Amino acid sequence: MAINKDTYSHHISQQFNDELEDVKSRMLEMGGQAERQLDDAIHALIEANSELAGQVCEKDRQVNRMEVDIDEECTRILARRQPAASDLRLVMAISKAITDLERVGDESKRIAKLAIQLSENGAAPKGYLEVRHISEKVRQMLHMALDAFARFDVTIALEVARADKDVDLEYATSMRELITYMMEDPRSISRVMHVIWALRSLERVGDHARNIAEQVIYLVKGTDVRHISYEQMAAQAQSE
Repeated sequence: MAINKDTYSHHISQQFNDELEDVKSRMLEMGGQAERQLDDAIHALIEANSELAGQVCEKDRQVNRMEVDIDEECTRILARRQPAASDLRLVMAISKAITDLERVGDESKRIAKLAIQLSENGAAPKGYLEVRHISEKVRQMLHMALDAFARFDVTIALEVARADKDVDLEYATSMRELITYMMEDPRSISRVMHVIWALRSLERVGDHARNIAEQVIYLVKGTDVRHISYEQMAAQAQSE
C-alpha cells in the first residue's frame, strides 16, 4: 500500500506516532549535518583552507554518534512496537538511510584530508573546475534526497536517481581528461591524483544520495528498486 506524509503516522497510540516522527526528524537532522560537512569539505578543498578541513574531520565524530543513536532508537521501536506494513518500511528506510549519511560523512572527511595535503602544495592543480562542477551536482542530489524523504515524494526521488546517471558520466569524462593530462605532464601526477581521489569521493556521495532516494521509493511504494536501471525504477515508482 502506498503512503504519504499525511497518512503514515495515524495510529491509535499517539506515543507511537511521536516515536516515529522523532526518529524521522533525527534522521533528517543528521542529514543536515552531513550536508554541512560536505559543503565545508568542498570549500576547504577549492579554497585550500586547511583550518576548515580540520573542522570537517572533527565534525565527523558527531555524524558517527548520530548514526549510532538513531540506529539504537530504530532497534528499540522494532523490539517494542513490532511495526508492520508502512510503519516497518519507515523504520527500515531510516535505518538504511543513516548508514548512507554516515558514509557521506566519511567521504567528506576524505575530501577534507586531501584539502589539507593540497593546501601544503600551494597553487591549485588541474581538475578544480571538474571538482566545482561535480560537487555542485552531488550537493544538490543529497539535498533533494533528504527533501524527498521529508516529503515522501517519489517524483523528487526519481530526479535524484536520474541526476546520478549524469554525475557518473561526468566523473568518467573527468577521469579520462585528468589521466591524459598526467601522461602529458608527469610532474603533475602526485597532485592531480589527489584531485582524482576527491572526485571519486564526490561520485560516491552521489551514489549514497541515490541510495537514500531508493529508500524513499521503497517507503512510499513498498517496492525494492535497488540494483535496477533508472528506467525500470521509474516504471515501478510511477505504477499504481
